[in-house]
Amino acid sequence: MGQALLRTAAEFADVTITGAVASAHSTRLGRDAGEPAGVRLGVAVSADLPAALGAADVVIDFSHPQAAAEHLAACRAAGKPLLIGTTGFAPQLVEAELEAASRDIALLVAPNTSLGVTLLTELVRIAARALPPQFDIEILERHHRMKLDAPSGTALALARSAAEGRNLPAGQATATVGASRAGPRRQGEIGFAVLRGGDVVGEHEVWFAGAGERLSLTHQAADRAIFARGALRAALWLAHQPAGRYTMRDILFKNQ
Repeated sequence: MGQALLRTAAEFADVTITGAVASAHSTRLGRDAGEPAGVRLGVAVSADLPAALGAADVVIDFSHPQAAAEHLAACRAAGKPLLIGTTGFAPQLVEAELEAASRDIALLVAPNTSLGVTLLTELVRIAARALPPQFDIEILERHHRMKLDAPSGTALALARSAAEGRNLPAGQATATVGASRAGPRRQGEIGFAVLRGGDVVGEHEVWFAGAGERLSLTHQAADRAIFARGALRAALWLAHQPAGRYTMRDILFKNQ
């Protein structure tokens, strides 16, 4: 995603890359950040986030879940708006910590920065609210073989949206994954099916299965550039917002 952001940034006249941060063990340290993406930026990769924050108006984090809490704290201390696109957070990055940071900075946590997925999430909420509870909800997701978390952050966000549509407690938007489920389906259960293989960028499908009919809402990503474009659009907007908690829905419907 870092390389996708660097390649796609050239499409946005209002975006200037002022810093690029990697882990202290990265082989890219000291080299031009744009090299892997085939562009030259004149910005060296660094492991020092606080130093890199000085020239930044907004920060986009697609790093590693175990680093997210440290990055959140650094941005909060520097007063810099932060978009977190990382999923599979480490346990220490709890909701209370996110809420506390949002009192000091503009914070947007997005399990998926695609505008299409953002709209899909809204459509799932509408469908779950409109259809009777006899329609079972199943979320199918497919990703590349190297993805770490399962179900994906997007699948979990879709489940939360479905639960909200049915006025269910957030904790009820969970079910066991794939083949580990046994026995009849429980009424109201929101299920997940997970596939991992090859180089699949990301595919999500939500089934509403009733007696004799099934509604399917689907999004397929063929290029990581869609996530980069969505993140950059969101970051440009977030840079001008007051402290608070925001979502990709705010970007999609910002003029409504």
